[in-house]
Amino acid sequence: MPAPRILVIPGSLRSGSHNARLAALAAKELALLDADVTRISLEDYELPLFDADLAGGAALPAAAVKLKQALTAHRGIFITSPEYSASVTPLLKNAIDWVSRVRERGEPTYAAFKGRVFALGSATSGGGGGIRSLMALRQILELGCGALVIPEQVSVPRAELAFDDMDNLKDEALAAALKTSLRRLIELAGMMS
Repeated sequence: MPAPRILVIPGSLRSGSHNARLAALAAKELALLDADVTRISLEDYELPLFDADLAGGAALPAAAVKLKQALTAHRGIFITSPEYSASVTPLLKNAIDWVSRVRERGEPTYAAFKGRVFALGSATSGGGGGIRSLMALRQILELGCGALVIPEQVSVPRAELAFDDMDNLKDEALAAALKTSLRRLIELAGMMS
């Protein structure tokens, strides 16, 4: 059986982002688990602020179509999300909103979120580790988009101290939680193929 294709998306563009670091670590771990990994940056998908009037038009932003195609080319998606005001970043929410509107060749609504499996992670400077962001993201993906989101997730508190010089997680329990989440993502993504 071919290795499942997994897409890794950090939900932050901030310089020195802990979530970009967590996404890079996840991509490395996924490759070590023999997954076919692609890591992207939302910086490469420049999208206007979501506007239902624009979304209802005949021509959606090309970046929304391109991002939707990136999701549909993979069976598993790992998303990291910082916590902004107890929720996801505007960048990530905007990207999800645009992708949810792309329908090619008569596809049903939310086609990019169906038939694939999602795993979530967060790394924040605070002690909560972005758990509220993960709850909000889970709600958006599961209830809003009809996606399958696995229960295993990783929440990294005090992220400025959490990584070693090789960008691995210092805490063995957090490292194990990440690996458990990624193994489950690969397992279920393989079943979706």
